[in-house]
Amino acid sequence: MVLMTGKVVGQGLGRLMNIGVGSEIIYSFVIILCSLMIYFSTRELYKLSSHKGIKYFRLSFLFFAFAYFSRSFIKLVLFYFDSAEIRTILPVFGNITLFFFMYFSSIAIFYLFYSVMWKKWKDKSPALFHVAALIIATTISLFKNNIVYFSINILLFVFISFTVYISHRQSKKKSSHNLYIIYLLLLIFWIFNILDVLIPSFLITSQLFIYLISLGIFLSILYKVIKKTG
Repeated sequence: MVLMTGKVVGQGLGRLMNIGVGSEIIYSFVIILCSLMIYFSTRELYKLSSHKGIKYFRLSFLFFAFAYFSRSFIKLVLFYFDSAEIRTILPVFGNITLFFFMYFSSIAIFYLFYSVMWKKWKDKSPALFHVAALIIATTISLFKNNIVYFSINILLFVFISFTVYISHRQSKKKSSHNLYIIYLLLLIFWIFNILDVLIPSFLITSQLFIYLISLGIFLSILYKVIKKTG
């Protein structure tokens, strides 16, 4: 009886894990698709204006696509190739994908930040952002600790939120209002992604709720960008 109960519980957990992995793959796919649509829909606008702010705004979404591809890659491997051989090398794959996810997502955030501040930071090289992203990705990959991950992201979030807010207050262009709404939505999206990492994987319902909100935010951003670019 105990063995039967254990088997049923194991099967139930297995189904929950499959639901979690499947939903994360779908979630990442939609984020990748939205990011690429934003990147390509703003291409003509950048060609016509050669505006540096638009350039780094576009690139930030390209890096978001790279980040979520690297995030979903290991899940995709596990979903379709669930075998003992795969699981033995899982820690190596996990570390590599975590590193790339943190690197690409950090660059995406930094480029988004730079798209607002490029006029004031003209003397700063974007290469500095890559160095900072490498340091962040390496630190989080080495420690693999939620507290370290949470602390770094909160520090970045506070710094970038404050800077973007000050820039918005100083901006005299009414046309930039919609752009700052997009930045606000992305900052909210960032918060939910921080929460997603901190929630244990067995709390599938909570993760699905976060995925739905995050997708809603990203689809709203896509709508605003496409509406703006025509």
